[in-house]
Amino acid sequence: MSEKKKHRVFVDGAISPQFIADSIAKHSIKTNIGAHDIFLGQVRNDLIDGKTVRAIDYSAYEEMAEEKVNEIRESAFDRFTLTCLHIYHSKGTVNAGEISLFVFVSSKHRTDVFDACLWIVDEIKTSVPIWGKEILEDETYSWKQNS
Repeated sequence: MSEKKKHRVFVDGAISPQFIADSIAKHSIKTNIGAHDIFLGQVRNDLIDGKTVRAIDYSAYEEMAEEKVNEIRESAFDRFTLTCLHIYHSKGTVNAGEISLFVFVSSKHRTDVFDACLWIVDEIKTSVPIWGKEILEDETYSWKQNS
């Protein structure tokens, strides 16, 4: 069941391991949950034209992005049998090796969380106006293409 309230999506900079751990810990008191699935999107140090990506600088049309993520959230509650769902995305600079997307799905059963998490991440990647400028080791940049 959805709480039908708007949730803040954006986090300044990287999403910390402590933030993720705290989110998991908060769910230990919810004894109606039988399964969780978590997706963590991490910045890779890809090679672009012979230069290593050192970070991604994320920007967004925030009002539209928050609205779209909340639509995805509500659609997920309609499509899957979920107990809880959290989506967070970084804005600003996130270094290679750090987390930029955190999707946390909970339900009574594992199949629901696996299916929902995959669907949610795909929807975010294809329909939310978030852009990533890959900062290369020589401080030049390349606009990231979602796949």
